[in-house]
Amino acid sequence: MVAKEILKMKINSKNLEIPKILRVGKIKNTINITMEHLKIASDNYVAFTFFIGTMAMMAASVFFFFELNTTSKKWRTSVLVSGLITFIAAVHYYYMRGYNLETGESPTFFRYVDWILTVPLMCVEFYLITKKAGAKISLLWKLIFASLVMLITGYLGETILRNNSVMWGVISGAAYFYIVYLIWFGEVAKLSQAAGPQVAKATKVLGWFVLVGWAIYPLGYILGTPGGLFGIQLVSDPTAAAHSMDIVYNIADAINKIGFGLVIYSLSRTEE
Repeated sequence: MVAKEILKMKINSKNLEIPKILRVGKIKNTINITMEHLKIASDNYVAFTFFIGTMAMMAASVFFFFELNTTSKKWRTSVLVSGLITFIAAVHYYYMRGYNLETGESPTFFRYVDWILTVPLMCVEFYLITKKAGAKISLLWKLIFASLVMLITGYLGETILRNNSVMWGVISGAAYFYIVYLIWFGEVAKLSQAAGPQVAKATKVLGWFVLVGWAIYPLGYILGTPGGLFGIQLVSDPTAAAHSMDIVYNIADAINKIGFGLVIYSLSRTEE
């Protein structure tokens, strides 16, 4: 009987050790997985800027949505659109970061999907803030159409029809400069002056975002396509240049989209 009890105790003690070993193994695996994620975060600057972009856009969206209740009715739609712009961008940036981590490639398709949704909304802001000065619906469609032409032709030249990237780049650039013209010298500029000094000031600041901030994107197109600048290849490795431009794109996106919204938010406070 004593021998049986001793044998039983030994078996039980061994059985108790097995889960302990398993727990140690799980802890080691967890540490290894955590260290691997830390390695990715510290080494992959493109993925890091995607992560920062996601968090910045989401934070801006929360801010704009929460401020709707304290915004006067005439500016509520403008602030809502600002929140939608950053929210859409945050969702896309989350997926773009995952794509980049899994493939190591630039998420060009997802980026253009984001732009084709958010850039026309940014153009809508110009219509909304000049509406009280008599902006017509035709101005809205001009801005939206020009932004879509700019983006669709840019996508064709950067992905599907890269051999004719110069031609598509010229068309995209023409649409971009048409938007710049409308904002600085055309209908938007004239209407903003009639809408009052605060609207005129806000329109000018937004105009600088378009003129300077949006100019980063054509630069990335030139560096990342085989056609370069009218056939002149400015870099030896366009693929590597396009990959590096992802960092610039991410920073520019955050500044342009959040900056747009903050200008609109500031206008809604000064015009109350």
